[in-house]
Amino acid sequence: MYRTLEVLGPEHEFSVIDEKLTPLPIVDEVMRDIHGRVVNCTSLGACSVGKELQAHVAEFKANAPFTSPVLFEETMQSAVEAILGILEKHYHARLLGLGMHPSLRLADAKVWSHRDRGIYAALGGIFDLNQHGWLNIQSFQLNLPYKNEAEALRLYNALTNILPYLPAIAASSPIYESKKGSYVDNRLHFYSTSQSKVPSITGNVIPEYVNSFEEYEKSTVEQYSKDLTRLRAPKCLLNKEWLNSRGAVIRPDRKAIEIRILDEQESVKSDVALSCFIRAALRGVLTDSDYPYLSHKVLVHDFNRVMRKGLSAQVQHPMGRTARQVCSYLLQIAWKNATGEEKTYLPVINQRIQDGNLSDMVLKRVTVKAQKTDFEEAVFAVYSKLADCLEKNHVYVN
Repeated sequence: MYRTLEVLGPEHEFSVIDEKLTPLPIVDEVMRDIHGRVVNCTSLGACSVGKELQAHVAEFKANAPFTSPVLFEETMQSAVEAILGILEKHYHARLLGLGMHPSLRLADAKVWSHRDRGIYAALGGIFDLNQHGWLNIQSFQLNLPYKNEAEALRLYNALTNILPYLPAIAASSPIYESKKGSYVDNRLHFYSTSQSKVPSITGNVIPEYVNSFEEYEKSTVEQYSKDLTRLRAPKCLLNKEWLNSRGAVIRPDRKAIEIRILDEQESVKSDVALSCFIRAALRGVLTDSDYPYLSHKVLVHDFNRVMRKGLSAQVQHPMGRTARQVCSYLLQIAWKNATGEEKTYLPVINQRIQDGNLSDMVLKRVTVKAQKTDFEEAVFAVYSKLADCLEKNHVYVN
């Protein structure tokens, strides 16, 4: 059994908001409440809570990978509730998931100003950080550990064939600046263009196939480091694995493959469901010698279609003409290869495939409510319920 298919290492990103959904740049104060002083990250039981570039976003991650999805859900939800208790008591604030904050104005966003501010200043010297791709994105990241190079490469290349279709299920960023975006997954759109000054950092988001760690390093870390050197970037940005912004990256420092292509969901339960789906589908892809590995060109084509159109996107996959059909095919594979615990979460994925991802459902509900009030009021009503979902660990349904 592949080590990556035995454990799950999640990372969640949530906005701190007030009762009007306004983003609050107070993560540093929350860290002070927990740790006694401002730090980048602090332990909270079996989890850690830390900062992101955006001063209003808190990151939650496991201190060690979970062997059980049920334990994953219980542990991460306990951490969410602990922070919610601090926010309610001291700040009359709460948390909000999803891939983008629906009403954040870039002029009001603030960058973390404590430790690591030098790195952010260096990034700001190369890129324009005053854009949504930096200041208004929230992802759910999943770390899948590997045992050795051979295992990592097989997993990475197999995962590459699944990545383009995951946003069709995981998209949760239909609205930003209180308006409907042009994409089903607007977070990924902004994410894919935020570092266009150095294209080698993000690539085509969908990773290229690789045959060795050496080839991987040369095509990613070494290449974008050379490109940054030509722009006279400071040393703190050179030869850094964490700067690689593809939809999945190999992290030798933690011996894991980190998936970055997923929008944050509305609840921990939904994040767990995505994790179970990916892990079970990967098992099937790896063990089925007939699974069609597509060319990188086709995978990129399909990803760009899915990013814009979601489940209804027309794709070139041999097992389906639409992303919905491909996702249904992957769900069948996942179901055949899922553990008993994983199968309890897969109905969440089936519901998203049949009824629509969060972007679809949220936009539909906002549109209906906007017929009786204005658009901003409709957004407030729907996203308030989504904040309730995070608090109560409920899956959002229309």
